[in-house]
Order: sequence, then C-alpha cells, then structure tokens
Amino acid sequence: MDKKTIQDIPQEQLKGKKVLVRVDFNVPLNDKKEVTDDTRIVESLPTIRYLVERGARVILVSHLGRPKGGPKDELRMNPVAKKLEQLLGKKVRKADDCIGEQVQKMVDELGDGDVLLLENVRFYPQEETNDHDFARSLANLADMYVNDAFGTAHRAHASTAGVAEFLPAYAGFLMEKELEALGEKLNNPARPFLAILGGAKVSSKIGVIQKLIEKVNVLLIGGGMSYTFIKAMGYEVGKSLLEETMLDGAKKIMQMAKEKGVELVLPDDFVVAAEGKTGEPTYTVAWNHMPANMGGFDIGPKTVEKFGGYIFKAKTIFWNGPLGLFEVEPFSKGTVEIAKKVARSGAVSVVGGGDTIAAIKQAGVGDKMTHISTGGGASLEFIEGRKLPGVEVLLGK
Repeated sequence: MDKKTIQDIPQEQLKGKKVLVRVDFNVPLNDKKEVTDDTRIVESLPTIRYLVERGARVILVSHLGRPKGGPKDELRMNPVAKKLEQLLGKKVRKADDCIGEQVQKMVDELGDGDVLLLENVRFYPQEETNDHDFARSLANLADMYVNDAFGTAHRAHASTAGVAEFLPAYAGFLMEKELEALGEKLNNPARPFLAILGGAKVSSKIGVIQKLIEKVNVLLIGGGMSYTFIKAMGYEVGKSLLEETMLDGAKKIMQMAKEKGVELVLPDDFVVAAEGKTGEPTYTVAWNHMPANMGGFDIGPKTVEKFGGYIFKAKTIFWNGPLGLFEVEPFSKGTVEIAKKVARSGAVSVVGGGDTIAAIKQAGVGDKMTHISTGGGASLEFIEGRKLPGVEVLLGK
C-alpha cells in the first residue's frame, strides 16, 4: 500500500472534523424495499466505526442502481440507512439530497461521532461525468475525504475521484484490504497458481485473460464464455451462448496459453436443456456432442471432477464468474460444487464479482475463502494492471 489510509491521519485531527466517506452501498433490494444482501454495508463498518469512535462527523455518500434520468423513488437510500442503523447500532441520519442548502444544514447540525447518509449520488448525471462543480459541491460539505468504495474505484466519477481535487484523500480499511489482497496475493502467488474464469462473455474479460496467462499455471474456463472457445475449435454448441465476434480472439488466447506453457482447460461435459428455465428436462452431454436444438446451462459432473483435480493441487486460486446459470435451478450444481471444492482446497483463494459471491454464499462457504472482493469490474481492471481513478487520487505515503 503506497497510499495513505485513515490510520495515517493523527487521531486528534479527526475529532470534530467533517469526513466525506465514499462507500459502496449498491446493494440489492426486494419488492418491499428491504436489503437482501448486506455484504457491502457490513464491509464498510470498520471504517465508519473507526471514524465515529474518534469523534469525526461522518458523511456517507454512495450510489444505488442506475437511475438514468434523475431521481427514482425505488432507488432512494432510505432502506440502506435503515439497514446501516441496525448494523451500526446507532442513529443514522438520512438526507433527501446529496448537495444543496438542506444538506448543508444537516451537516452543520452534526455532532461528534454522528453519521449522515446522503441521497443516491447518481440522481445527478454530473456524478458520472465527474463534473467539476458538482465535485466541488460535494467536497464543500467536508474537511477531508475517505474512499472506501473499491467496487467503484475503476470509475472516474465526482464522488470517487473528483472530490479529491478539493480535499485531502485517504483510503478506508476496505479499500486498503482490497488493494493488499489483490496486489500481494496475486502478484506474488504461492504456486501452482490457478484461475477459474466464468460468466457470459469473453469480450468483457479479454484483457484479464491475457494478463492472467502471463501469471497463472492453469486457467479453467467455464460458464457462457466456454462455448465461444469450443466453437473456435470447430465444434458446434447448439443454442448455447456464443460470441461470434470473439472466435478469433478465443483462438489467439488458446495459442497464447500454449506459447506461455499455461494449461487452458475447458469443460468435458455440460448440462443442456431447450431453455434455461426451472422445470425444463435436462440432459448431460459430452462437450463435443451438443444437440443442435439445446443449449448448455451448466458444467457437467465429469467437468466438476476434472476441475476439482486442478483445484486441490493449487496453492493460489483466483475465481471470477459463475460456471453456469447458477441462479436458476437445476443449473446451479456445477458452480456450487466448485465453490465447495475451492473452500476445501486449503489454497489462498481470492474471489471477485457479484455473481460469484452470490454463488459462494449459496454454497454456504463464504467464510472459507481467503478474500472475497467487493468489486467485480474493479478487481478485474486491477489485475489487468490498469490504473484505478479512485485509487490514483489518494494521497501517497
């Protein structure tokens, strides 16, 4: 960590100071507007508590969903404030805006150790364009800035990067934990180093695949992206998810792996169905015998066993992306079984991506992973070696 953290701020300088904290409270809500997964809120608690206990006046800012075109009642932060209050065990004030006179009044009324949650920052289009004046308006609320939202650190938005032009900027504990876990554990891995990549598209992960081929010993590929590789090898994939435009890219990746001496492993079998719906009859077929009228929606039992063999030999595992349509029964089995194997492997395991985290929770093994990254896109860009705007703006040590 070459960036300053909140622990680098002298404690006496926190008392009575207004601290703007960018958190990632982009959490799922149900129809009753209740938080259904509080992982991201829980992960922010150490930073919030640290500041509260030292008498800082804490102003939290986050986005929720994608409210294109302005405020939307279903994306207000009220349910998040309610859940945070329960988890924190203390009153959380909630503003109905994130800038303006009313917000300034609420900030001025804060006492030492008080917590205020601002309204969804993406209700303003200026947030995502990193508008200079909007960033200044946010910064005017506080004396210093803390970024604890690793999940949005790859975005150059007003609340993740712009405010640092006007305030001294520090990393929170979650940001520090993420950077150290992804940096140290994946840049100097115990070997064999294994990566498991799933999810729908090769195109969204082409950069990270190329970077991982330079680092790993074995690369296991499953999920929707595996069908593009199989098609690139000249085999039919039926109605399975396919990126026609990435066939040449898949060939290049396989050639690159061969040249680097990296074992690139594809599934041996798939669970197929006419549609990816609950109740559809399913069949298990070999990877090179895909029925023309069906699609693959999960890896099959032979693949689970084969992948398991590599997992139990690994000393470091990085996993991003589910290996099937895990959110629909009966297509969850492959991903869940692989999650259980990673949990039992004894390897250093780093997991990233919302869907992967959901699958790990579904398997009941979240507490068995070394590090679960709260940032899917951010973790991939970090591994690719890209500079993250939300990290670059933090003060250096």
